[in-house]
Amino acid sequence: MLFRKYPTYCDRLRQDMAFLTSNGRLSEQLVDKIILQLNRVYPQILTNKEAEKFRNPKASLHSRLSNLLAHLQKEGDKPCQEFYRALQINAEQLYNNLPSRRILSPTFFLACFSIAAGLAFYMYCCNSDSKVLGGAKKILGFSPIIIGRHVRNICMLYMEDAPRNK
Repeated sequence: MLFRKYPTYCDRLRQDMAFLTSNGRLSEQLVDKIILQLNRVYPQILTNKEAEKFRNPKASLHSRLSNLLAHLQKEGDKPCQEFYRALQINAEQLYNNLPSRRILSPTFFLACFSIAAGLAFYMYCCNSDSKVLGGAKKILGFSPIIIGRHVRNICMLYMEDAPRNK
């Protein structure tokens, strides 16, 4: 199994399926709006015949929605992406509360925090004050477990060359 950095829309839909199909999340009118949007805007994703099948009022809302989501997953990533777009347009509050959206939020925060911490560490180490460089060397010298031996060696070489280049 290959590791993907970001989940596909099909992966997200699999993750959100239980949330979306639980009772009371989506009304019949909302499901119909989404089906019609997929059918009208992207008839290659949802044909007229398929749209009629998923809008059949004789079937329960849960089974229609489950069948629609399973159908979109079989079709590939683009149909799943368009489902999310339709959901966002027609029910933004529900879209923002999806389990897959909650996971993306902390990931984004952690990425931004990591970049900020890295920049702060870089600026701290690049300060021309020799006391700061000496302190940074001590910290890096005792931190092979924290940042890894290879990264530590590169940082130490850079800091040793920095005073010579000035």
